Amino acid sequence: MNIREVQITDEMIRLGQFLKLAGLAEDGGHARELLDEGMVQVNGQGEVRRGVQLHDGDVVEVEDGERVRLKAASLHK
Repeated sequence: MNIREVQITDEMIRLGQFLKLAGLAEDGGHARELLDEGMVQVNGQGEVRRGVQLHDGDVVEVEDGERVRLKAASLHK
């Protein structure tokens, strides 16, 4: 399966923010719902914490199978 890449401007981002930025969640409420229902994995491990920090190379997957890799812009200039 293909992994889409999403670039951020900082070195890290919180999971809830990344779900919205990557288009995996429509808004903050939807991100919380996905996490509360156990529908999110980070690097292959189930994750329920909205505030967990993501860093360059982390892969987020939602239950529908879409996978997104984080690219930190400050590390790839």
